[in-house]
Amino acid sequence: MVSPLLPYAFFEGEIVPLESAKVSIATHALQYGTGVFGGVRGYLDVSGQCINIFRLSDHLDRLLGAMGLLRMTLPYDRPTLEALWVELTQRNAARSNVYYRPFVYKAGYELTPTLSGIPDQFALYMITLGDFYTKGGLSVMVSSWRRISDQAIPARGKITGAYINSSLVKDEAKRLGFDEAILLNSQGKVSEASAANIFMVRRGTLITPPITADILEGITRSTVLELAADAGIPILERDIDRSELFFADELFVCGTGAQVTAITAVDLQPIGLGEPGPITQTLTQAFQDVVTGQRSAYRHWLTPIPLTPPT
Repeated sequence: MVSPLLPYAFFEGEIVPLESAKVSIATHALQYGTGVFGGVRGYLDVSGQCINIFRLSDHLDRLLGAMGLLRMTLPYDRPTLEALWVELTQRNAARSNVYYRPFVYKAGYELTPTLSGIPDQFALYMITLGDFYTKGGLSVMVSSWRRISDQAIPARGKITGAYINSSLVKDEAKRLGFDEAILLNSQGKVSEASAANIFMVRRGTLITPPITADILEGITRSTVLELAADAGIPILERDIDRSELFFADELFVCGTGAQVTAITAVDLQPIGLGEPGPITQTLTQAFQDVVTGQRSAYRHWLTPIPLTPPT
């Protein structure tokens, strides 16, 4: 099996072979989960001439905001960070859909789980990545685990240590034979999937939990909301009860990895007709058109990087 990892990464101030990007076992982020990360997609343009990085500026906004939560600073300004994406993409000679993982971490040694006074580092690596989930739809369960509260660990930042919550949820779902799981928050309302936001369609209205429901403020989520509004689909952001999931006409998840993917069953009960519904299909197609450069009105979301000539 060919590894999806691409051969070069940015690490400690320079682009190096991936195998050289190593940290000490004493690294604070390894011991205490004191890091923040992102997930950014790059899509091969429909023209076949460039890779479109999707909403890079918005991803950087979220990464920098999460860094503030963990008292992090870096010696790079935004233009420098954006330029790193371009340089690494070209160095890796990417010629297909890719996924970028930026990672800011507490790099020093400190015995206690503090935040201030520990040096920070930035790393960026890439993998090739197509569709994360099957297009046919997901069978999900409602997890026995609850979503961590924003009052405990802020869900708005992709904080590395917090993702043990997602790991427990995803592992439970896979062990029990499901593709994914839906979490409830501490109030018993629907929050999100293990690493994706959730949408429900009832009577023609697109409904999603509010940003106060202990969810990640997903960039793909905001994309779906804008695409739906532009398509004239009614939208409502409100709390969702667990039982409503079983009365939904359609359900889907969305995220950088998930993209837009239908849920066709919850706890083994079919949703709607047990296949992707019309609104889900409309938004799935719209999203794919946007990221591959087929909708000029949304070109401002794309950072095109010309393909490097094959060696």
